Amino acid sequence: MKPYDLIDHTADIGIKAYGKTLAEAFEHAAKGMFDIITDESEIESVGQYEIKLEAPELEQLLVDWLSELLFLNASQNLVFGFFKVEIDEKKKILKAQIFGEKYNISKHKVGTEVKAVTYHMLEVKNKKPYHTQVLFDI
Repeated sequence: MKPYDLIDHTADIGIKAYGKTLAEAFEHAAKGMFDIITDESEIESVGQYEIKLEAPELEQLLVDWLSELLFLNASQNLVFGFFKVEIDEKKKILKAQIFGEKYNISKHKVGTEVKAVTYHMLEVKNKKPYHTQVLFDI
């Protein structure tokens, strides 16, 4: 199973991410977003960060997850390439360890700037086959 497919949309770009579990689908959505941002550059796991989020619905949890990663990218110039996500589906809590490094123009390619995570066409399927779908404002 491939981790994700890109979705072309007028003036936007999206990802449909797959996983053996819902947590893995969330990981693949994050990986896909950073592949867009860095044009699939190799990202080393130099630094480790932890994220904990809670939301009323799984769809909101997906938006919050990707938005938090995008905030770290924009505010601290970080890019991430490896994600270890745990999701409590009943409580709608996400805990993640994320691994990456500072963006370096001599090492990482310039991809497409992701401005925001949108709610348009947002989808979370929390049963087999697990997948998420999200569009980004670019």
